[in-house]
Amino acid sequence: MSQAAKVLQLFKTLHRTRQQVFKNDARALEAARIKINEEFKCNKSETSPKKIEELIKIGSDVELILRTSVIQGIHTDHNTLKLVPRKDLLIENVLYCDPPTQKQ
Repeated sequence: MSQAAKVLQLFKTLHRTRQQVFKNDARALEAARIKINEEFKCNKSETSPKKIEELIKIGSDVELILRTSVIQGIHTDHNTLKLVPRKDLLIENVLYCDPPTQKQ
């Protein structure tokens, strides 16, 4: 796959992830859209293949963090925030627990 195709695929993936992570939050959706577009525009004249690969890696890491670590919160009262985790986030977020040991 060419670098241009990788960049375009990453751009689309970031926007899809943005839509899932910030669903029903117009302000966050718009802010994320602007930031993604801004970052891609800033680096659109980059020609170094090594730098482009580095930027693709950073974008992929950002997408992974958004998808696996961001939880949406909704203000319900003055000091209350209701968390709205996505289903895929709950599946991957399993605490590690050592199996019980037998007493001797």
